[in-house]
Amino acid sequence: MQLLPEILASTDEIQVIRRNIHAHPELRFEETLTADLVAEALSSWGIPIVRGMGKTGVVGRLDGELGPGKMIGLRADMDALPLQEHNAFAHASRHAGKMHACGHDGHTAMLLGAAQYLSNHRDFKGSVIFIFQPAEEGGGGAREMIKDGLFKQFPCDAVFGLHNWPGIPVGDFGVTVGPMMASSNAFQITVKGRGGHAALPHNSADPVIAGVNVVQALQSIITRNKRPVDAAVLSITQFHAGETSNVIPDSAFIGGTVRTFTLEVLDLIETRLREITHGVAGAFDCSAEIEFIRNYPPLINHQQEVDFAVSVITDLVGAGHVDTQIDPTMGAEDFAFMVLEKPGCYVFLGNGDGDHRAVGHGMGPCQLHNPSYDFNDALIPIGVSYWVKLAQRFLA
Repeated sequence: MQLLPEILASTDEIQVIRRNIHAHPELRFEETLTADLVAEALSSWGIPIVRGMGKTGVVGRLDGELGPGKMIGLRADMDALPLQEHNAFAHASRHAGKMHACGHDGHTAMLLGAAQYLSNHRDFKGSVIFIFQPAEEGGGGAREMIKDGLFKQFPCDAVFGLHNWPGIPVGDFGVTVGPMMASSNAFQITVKGRGGHAALPHNSADPVIAGVNVVQALQSIITRNKRPVDAAVLSITQFHAGETSNVIPDSAFIGGTVRTFTLEVLDLIETRLREITHGVAGAFDCSAEIEFIRNYPPLINHQQEVDFAVSVITDLVGAGHVDTQIDPTMGAEDFAFMVLEKPGCYVFLGNGDGDHRAVGHGMGPCQLHNPSYDFNDALIPIGVSYWVKLAQRFLA
């Protein structure tokens, strides 16, 4: 593993920053203290900053000493999750109901480490744009930063992202060309009937019966409408109806999520969901109101940028420690908005199996969005070195 000695020497300093962020988690669009920390660090290293993009985002621009040239964007997310932490070690969350359960504290710290190193080694041509993004967890912070002019003010030639990944060994990377993460979409269905006495069901139009049949029929989209080779998930996660045992209610509510790797499959699923729901509800003398919400598009990695990132990773950790055909995940990531605007690549960096957690961790597994999760600080010099080598080679 070809880690930079200066980065290894600064690992303890970056770890302190990471654990400080972990102890003070902030939810989407509330990352004011985290943004202050990032802005103060960048400014102290002589990196000009812009604040307020995407409400609480911070962007730093570092120009090389060899003059103008290409521009590379490196992105880290800053927000935490609305989750009660189960860990009891010293850097556990000090704010009830808020937790860095996805490793954004580590992502922010690693990008700060890269900014610190590159600020001391500006022997490159062009510019590095450090993008510290808010609200990845459901807020679409990447989209909001783009709306606020991120790529107009900083016209990056390419943009790169990284996420720690439990289950992959520390020091190993995973990436693939094309779909890396799925689109994230939600639907809300209200089946409207005609309520009445449960002992006299013939006088009613029962939305519960209609809703149950809607739930069953919607699964036929996955098994009978889309091609078997096209990956997709349609999960019903909510069904609410009625308040007492002897009354047929007026309505029933159905909620769920749809995940796909292409917009074409998503279009098909939405169309069939609407057709089936209206048809089935009508067959039971009911009607339906449908809201289909497209949250995040699929994250599609670009061939050239993947090849470039893999070349950097191979030099850093060796070819045996990078999986270039890793299975994509049905999880979603709003870095997808950035690679819709610019060529880019998103990689997974192994977070290990949880053995790194100190005494005091919770009983649960060290998985993303789990209350016993903790970012593995052994990743810090690896992630920082990756960012640095990526920028240096891109701007060589």
